[in-house]
Amino acid sequence: VPCRESDGDGELAPRRAQEFRPEDGNRDTEDVGGRARELAEGNAVLEGIVEAMLRVRALLLDELANVDGQLTALAKSDPVTRLLMTTPGVGVIVALTFRSAVDNPERFPRSRDVGAWLGLTPRRWQSGKTDIVGRITKAGDPRVRVMLFEAAASILGRARVMSPLKAWGLRIAKRTSMKKAIVAVSRKLATILLAMWKSGTAYWATGRPPASAQDFAAA
Repeated sequence: VPCRESDGDGELAPRRAQEFRPEDGNRDTEDVGGRARELAEGNAVLEGIVEAMLRVRALLLDELANVDGQLTALAKSDPVTRLLMTTPGVGVIVALTFRSAVDNPERFPRSRDVGAWLGLTPRRWQSGKTDIVGRITKAGDPRVRVMLFEAAASILGRARVMSPLKAWGLRIAKRTSMKKAIVAVSRKLATILLAMWKSGTAYWATGRPPASAQDFAAA
């Protein structure tokens, strides 16, 4: 919603959108308040609105930090979640979401079955000599898929460790597209996480021996 400012005659006129640059939203927390107050300076109505919004924003940030701390403590207190978090790209939210959705890993006879359960496998139409591969089915819990997509994007982009999973995904991206690579890595990641959970073995991307769930429980 565009803000409004005085046009000099006591009336409120729309503030030009060009005055709100996109980079204004990427500043540090302290700078956001200062910038907002700077833009509203001289207009009593806007100053009151800005101050009210900044108070609400500060309250929301405090509550968000509190919830984030609770989730982190919950993840660290659970050996399985801590085990899953040894995988590059898998943080507190991804690990907790995957763990709560799967609940019991033994209901999947094969670890790769979890990909189809989460709707990460492509649709297929087969008739005679025709075999058409379509988009992913998107079955199951969409929240888990979103979290796996985020983790896969992190593995292919920000993760510094050149793991076999990242190398495999980058080869797919080079051959097809990054979007398809993210989907493929998401599916593979779900399989890996379930296999880790069932075997009690941490992610192993280097030459050192992997840890176990019992090691995390004792830590």
